[in-house]
Amino acid sequence: MIASIQGMVAQNSQDSVVILVGGVGIEIIATRPALEKCQPGETAFIYTRLIVREDSLTLYGFAGDYERDMFDTLLKVSGVGPRLAIAILSNLSTDNLRNAVVTERAEILTRVPGIGKKTAQKILLELKDKLPTGLDAIPGEAFDDMNSDVMDALVGLGFSIVEAQTAIQALPANAPKDLQERIRLSLQYLQP
Repeated sequence: MIASIQGMVAQNSQDSVVILVGGVGIEIIATRPALEKCQPGETAFIYTRLIVREDSLTLYGFAGDYERDMFDTLLKVSGVGPRLAIAILSNLSTDNLRNAVVTERAEILTRVPGIGKKTAQKILLELKDKLPTGLDAIPGEAFDDMNSDVMDALVGLGFSIVEAQTAIQALPANAPKDLQERIRLSLQYLQP
């Protein structure tokens, strides 16, 4: 099992990175948060999971062990393979995914390319029993209806789901409950 890789980043693309380790370039298909940590010419550390198939050995990379754990959990859902799990974790933070499951909001998952309504509902149903419950699973303010509308507006304006989530999480705790004001504050964050 290859649990992590550390080395110099040789190159990165939209969905993978090549890290040099002992003179060997290792390609890792990674989540967007992991790829953001990888700049060519710099040293990077990525948590990994090796998936062995009949015709391939593929390394998948993550920004943290929490992402890798969620990847493992997603793979237990029937019909979700490694590529779809990576797409989910590239478009939704682990907290947002957990909150989507707890609040049973399939529309959050349908924002991920490749996931339709039926697949989203299936994922929610199967993850409900697989994710931890208790205080860690209580949905936070980030998923109330107001912020969901803010996210929809930002995505409609062309921002990625990850950018929209980041802007919403950056809103001050005392931000007004007015939708237009929250959108304005989010846009200020995204376009300094």
